[in-house]
Amino acid sequence: MKVRVAVSLKDGVLDPQGKAISHALHVLEFPEVQGVRVGKIIELEVGESDPEYVVQRARRMAESLLANQVIEDFTVEIVK
Repeated sequence: MKVRVAVSLKDGVLDPQGKAISHALHVLEFPEVQGVRVGKIIELEVGESDPEYVVQRARRMAESLLANQVIEDFTVEIVK
């Protein structure tokens, strides 16, 4: 079973990479972009078939290693 963990910076945390991308898009004449936040997607292939168990384990992985909970939020979803 495949599970996706999406990690993003919490609101209020500075995102210099997002700021740089936003600036570059404006330079490239995409003025409609009003803001950019950069995150990461982690896809895990898990050798289990119980979706509740897989989500629970992926949440524990995110809390333990994949996300810095001081500055990042995360979501977990099963990928079909």
